[in-house]
Amino acid sequence: MTEKTTTSFTKYLKWFWGIFLGGFSFVAFLFLLASWGAFGELPTFEQLENPQSDLATEVISADGKTLGKYYIKANRTPIQYKDLSPNLVKALVATEDERFYEHSGIDFRGTARAFANLGRKGGASTITQQLAKNLFNKGGASSLLKRLSQKLKEWVVAVKLERQYTKEEIMTMYLNTQGFLFNATGIRSAARIYFGKEPKDLDLQESAILVAMLKNPRQYNPHRKVSKKKSLQRRNVVFAQMAKNGVITQQEKDSLQKLPLKYKFTPESHSDGLATYFREHLKQELKTWAKNNSKPNGEKYDIYRDGLKVYTTIDSRMQQYAENALTAHMANLQSFFDKEQKKNRTAPFYDIEKSDISRIIRRAKQNSDRYKRLKAAGKSEKEIEKNFNTETDMRVFSWKGERDTVMTPYDSIIYYKHFLRSGLTSIEPQTGHIKAWVGGINHKYFKYDAVQKQKRQVGSTFKPFVYATAINQLKMSPCDKLPNVKYTIPKEKYGMPEDWTPKNATNDYGGELTLKDALAKSTNVVTAQLIDKVSPINVARLAESAGIKSKIEANPSIALGSIDLSLIEMVSAYSTFANKGLRVSPMMITRIEDKNGTVLEEFVPETKEVLSEESAYVILDLMKGVTQSGSGVRLRSKWTTHSKISTGFPYGFTNPIAGKTGTTQNQSDGWFMGIVPNLVTGVWTGGEDRATHFKGIGYGQGATMSLPTWGLYMKQCYEDKTLNISKEDFEKPSGELSIKIDCEEIKKVEGDVEKKEEEEDDTDF
Repeated sequence: MTEKTTTSFTKYLKWFWGIFLGGFSFVAFLFLLASWGAFGELPTFEQLENPQSDLATEVISADGKTLGKYYIKANRTPIQYKDLSPNLVKALVATEDERFYEHSGIDFRGTARAFANLGRKGGASTITQQLAKNLFNKGGASSLLKRLSQKLKEWVVAVKLERQYTKEEIMTMYLNTQGFLFNATGIRSAARIYFGKEPKDLDLQESAILVAMLKNPRQYNPHRKVSKKKSLQRRNVVFAQMAKNGVITQQEKDSLQKLPLKYKFTPESHSDGLATYFREHLKQELKTWAKNNSKPNGEKYDIYRDGLKVYTTIDSRMQQYAENALTAHMANLQSFFDKEQKKNRTAPFYDIEKSDISRIIRRAKQNSDRYKRLKAAGKSEKEIEKNFNTETDMRVFSWKGERDTVMTPYDSIIYYKHFLRSGLTSIEPQTGHIKAWVGGINHKYFKYDAVQKQKRQVGSTFKPFVYATAINQLKMSPCDKLPNVKYTIPKEKYGMPEDWTPKNATNDYGGELTLKDALAKSTNVVTAQLIDKVSPINVARLAESAGIKSKIEANPSIALGSIDLSLIEMVSAYSTFANKGLRVSPMMITRIEDKNGTVLEEFVPETKEVLSEESAYVILDLMKGVTQSGSGVRLRSKWTTHSKISTGFPYGFTNPIAGKTGTTQNQSDGWFMGIVPNLVTGVWTGGEDRATHFKGIGYGQGATMSLPTWGLYMKQCYEDKTLNISKEDFEKPSGELSIKIDCEEIKKVEGDVEKKEEEEDDTDF
């Protein structure tokens, strides 16, 4: 080598090292500038330690199932690494970051490859860098310079994250912050929404679909028709990456890639899932709780962002059975109502003037979301009226599923008025725990809650409070007799506008009836005599002590249920009978925890003694007669016996059941209250308006409108042995009862006395 060649080589070598070291120094300087915040503020140590992100509040059932969540934008519930499926972990690393366990936040090999190929063979972002972007650098960059500065910040934050967290924690945080579309923010929501399961239960195919979506959740979404093909292709790329990295064999890859796309879409919006009406009511309760409770730093809790865990009393199995039962019966009942309305000129209303119909429709219009939107937009009444008379495309509810149609908003009001509504709720009387809450037939289309918001006339279901007052106050026996004759209470006695003379629904009079038979047959004139004996004020006091919160006007007509009460009030008050006369206030929350699992509050019910244990037992014995020989006797049938409505639901219950049916004037409301030792359940059924009802008592009575739902629900509860719903008789108080309840024994004793007296008379003669 000549001296000239050596000099030239040395020169180029110096240039190479100069460029290399200069470039390296420049990059290092840029890193240094980025770490100093020259390209924008970086997260502090505290922010890295506790990255801020909105977390949905989770509503959890008594049996540990997620009922739903409260969130505004992010339906996110964070999980830990141990809750991830190994399939998911392997698919993620193989596809998104092959050297995840080797690098310290930045994959320099991947970066060099990306630069050399101008990104054509994949990007260079590691899982840690993607996490940094998700947590701290969410804004888009509009220019090349901004994109470069953004990338530098991601690198700096990624290195910091690697120092702060383990690889497992980084991976989990990344999956917890990733969006998957359709309200699925975070891996737990995604696993539940796309597959109806927890992340730890995801199989290989399901894991691959979710990992495929990480690249672009919209473009590779299995639920969007336009992206199904791309979703399948991207899923197969995941399988290929797993084979390339030795996670699965080539043969397994070939087999997996031939499988069709498999997913089970289970949406988690506020109107989907279990216990929608309950969750809506609970939300309002939680908002009140949040206003009255503060974090350690003095801030108020936010149920949409603070990731609270709310443990409720609802049992997801019983809730599902309740919704199943109500849906099955109401779909069937509606078919009979629709058939009847075909002959009704004022359908779906009866016994009402045209002016009243116009008033009902006008009120419905003004309560509608459409009207409120138009009013808020400044539209005049004339413009709004025109809008309501203009045909438009809309999706409507039907018992055969949602359907698309064209109708005017006015027509849609009439359409929805045709649907009968219903509600059901169950309480465990010993604890006050609400176990099931169904506020209507479909929360998406019928928002009004029939359990708590709605108050309707309760009819004969109020009679047990009259009987209970007589038993508790006068020690009357179920075997005591009263005449079955018309009975008048003069107006002066209780300050009424006129005399009160109730009639029996059947217009059947004559003879005497025991209290047990009178309640079983729901005989009005006997109930009128009883309330006159004990006074309306004492009945009202007992009902209020038992759990009725609504104001009760103490007049004789309350004996027949002329008052408007909510379903939850009635079930709560009936629970007092089942709990040996001790009222336990209904409760829906057992405890609330923060996002870290710290208990913020635990809840206990209030208790109050209302009746003696003996009186409570006697009233239960009275109400057992309703299902043994009264209006609830069809619960005992193994076949459908009602001739007018073929429910197709035989029940065949043989266990003791205390119950009471209720039917209000013109069949506007049908009730059934049923009690077994450890569960009290009430059902209400009727139209949205009192003028919407069946024409006759055959269809319109509580035994037809509401009892079948109760029967279907309890049948499912009994079939699920894990629930331990009692089939035993109600527990009898210890010692001898001072009130006789065995009417047959009393008859026998009375007969023996009469026989002895006759024999003594014969001897004297």
